[in-house]
Amino acid sequence: MKKLFLFLFASLSMTAVADNVQVSSPDGHIVLTLYNDAGRAEYDIAYDNHQMLTRSRLGFKSDLGDFSQNLTLQEVERTGLDWNVEMSRVKASSSQGGANGVVANYENADGRRFQVEFVVTNSDVAFRYIIPRPKENNPKCAVIYEETSSFNFPTQTTTFLCPQINPMTGWERTKPSYEEDYTADAPLTTKSRFGEGYTFPCLFRVGDDGWVLVSETGVTSAYCASHLSDYDAQTGYTIAFPMKGEGNGYGSEFAAVPLRAETPWRTITLGNSLKPIVETTIVYDLVDPLYEPTTKYQPGRYTWSWLIWQDESINYDDQVQFIDLAAKMGFEYCLVDNWWDERIGRERIEELSNYAQARGVHLMLWYNSNGFYNDAPQTPRDCMSSAIARDKEMQWLQRIGVKGIKVDFFGSDKQETMRLYEDILYDANRYGLQVIFHGCTIPRGWERMYPNYVASEAALASENVMFSEFHAKNEGFELTMHPFSRNALGAFDWGGIILNRYMSRDNKSRHRRYTTDTFEMASGIVLQTSVNCVAMQPNNLDELKDFQLDFLRQLPTTWDETRFIDGYPTKYVVLARRHGNQWYVAGLNGTDKAMTLILNLPMFAGQTVCCYNDQPVAKGSLFAEPEMKTVKVDKQGRIRITLQPLGGIILKK
Repeated sequence: MKKLFLFLFASLSMTAVADNVQVSSPDGHIVLTLYNDAGRAEYDIAYDNHQMLTRSRLGFKSDLGDFSQNLTLQEVERTGLDWNVEMSRVKASSSQGGANGVVANYENADGRRFQVEFVVTNSDVAFRYIIPRPKENNPKCAVIYEETSSFNFPTQTTTFLCPQINPMTGWERTKPSYEEDYTADAPLTTKSRFGEGYTFPCLFRVGDDGWVLVSETGVTSAYCASHLSDYDAQTGYTIAFPMKGEGNGYGSEFAAVPLRAETPWRTITLGNSLKPIVETTIVYDLVDPLYEPTTKYQPGRYTWSWLIWQDESINYDDQVQFIDLAAKMGFEYCLVDNWWDERIGRERIEELSNYAQARGVHLMLWYNSNGFYNDAPQTPRDCMSSAIARDKEMQWLQRIGVKGIKVDFFGSDKQETMRLYEDILYDANRYGLQVIFHGCTIPRGWERMYPNYVASEAALASENVMFSEFHAKNEGFELTMHPFSRNALGAFDWGGIILNRYMSRDNKSRHRRYTTDTFEMASGIVLQTSVNCVAMQPNNLDELKDFQLDFLRQLPTTWDETRFIDGYPTKYVVLARRHGNQWYVAGLNGTDKAMTLILNLPMFAGQTVCCYNDQPVAKGSLFAEPEMKTVKVDKQGRIRITLQPLGGIILKK
């Protein structure tokens, strides 16, 4: 249950406000300042007297008029906000906090008004626009053409960003799908690879002063999703709407809203370390559930043949092997990927579902989201793109006992695509189905807004480790980036704790996996999603050590608390997550050099704990062998540990 209390203090003025307006976080570390110079609405943000965002613009342009210039700041209302949020499917089971805020009322040259609402927590600043219906009661709707909302940074800032790609590009014209390569520690002036800016979330290091993570939350069918433009020396980064050609040109690149309208929240998480970046819950704190769940959706783990065995495994007998594997491991689900309707057939899928349920496993089935907006050929197609087709399909899924769907190939951030995401989720809930999205945008508070939403891909995920040796070698770089960006603000279906050492069915051919076994096991804790893929293959049952199998059988997928311990994006990460009364500390080394760390783990102070680690690679071998031992944490909670190259660490009581 979310309890939200909004209270207003006396307005600063009921006429035009001449002075700058400041709002501090409850603990006083963050100071937001609003400016109204030369008819422009602007803001900046400081943390402990260090400038984290320099003067940045506010406003938008619409068919109602221009709300980006010739503005006058009218009355300003100071606000306060308290929340107590119970959550599932995210990094913490509850969130309690408070914020100070302000609602600034602006008037443009035509006498039309809008508001900017700011919320300032101890680690976040968020803002949105509120557009009232005019006094004459018309118009009752509007089109937002663009926002001038911007994010300007001090010149010493470096960036950790993923570029937005041009529409209708890539494999079978399925992009943009948030699946491009990150660039780490790049200068502000670096141009994006494709000239279309950067996808959310966007991480910035402000020299030695701290870190800033920019994104958005609360995006529904009532607005489009956004990204950041390329950097401009005058304005910084600006909110950018979808590109006209996305989704095969279908739908508007603008946002159409009823009046009164509230736009999505733009979120800015900041601090003098990476701790608030990793631990923030702002994307969930500002939104509410949009409907009630029809059933109690179960977290868990799933097996998945397609990652290694690929399309050839989509047959009845191979899927039986992966159902049996899930049953032997105590996993809850088995995902059957593309082409199942043609290669297995609907009658035999029903048999397969009955077979799985008899062994305590439920199926999840893959779907193509199309439609008509890219050329991806995989079937089933045309089952998720209309209400009539979805209703028929989901009735059948419910009848045969399927518990979830994975829907792929969206390739657009337009408002019309946001409507499709929302419609799929709402209809799936009617039939008790959980939903994972692939080839898609990032979630924006969706875990809380849509109770049957599980996670999204929205990154270069595990399939790329299979596809190319480049990405196999780059896995450490990528998985030590996501905890500070992609996964910090949304559940992430990476798609597999990979246990095969070679990317082939025989586990002997094609290119190798470059990460260690313990790295892969630890990734199941570091990467957060409530229904997690353990991409074991049947052969792994005989290849893995007993302690590895035991760990995977007991791997939690829901967390009550998350703490940042240590790390640096694309280099290494150590997180602590609590499941009930049990803490798990997991670390990943993203580099090809051994790394020794002294960790501060107060939850284990003075205790002897179980440690999963890697032995150094033996002479003549390519692979580090995993080991399990006990280690003592000193009374101050400190322990010295070494992570092998592309290795991992797990500590648990």
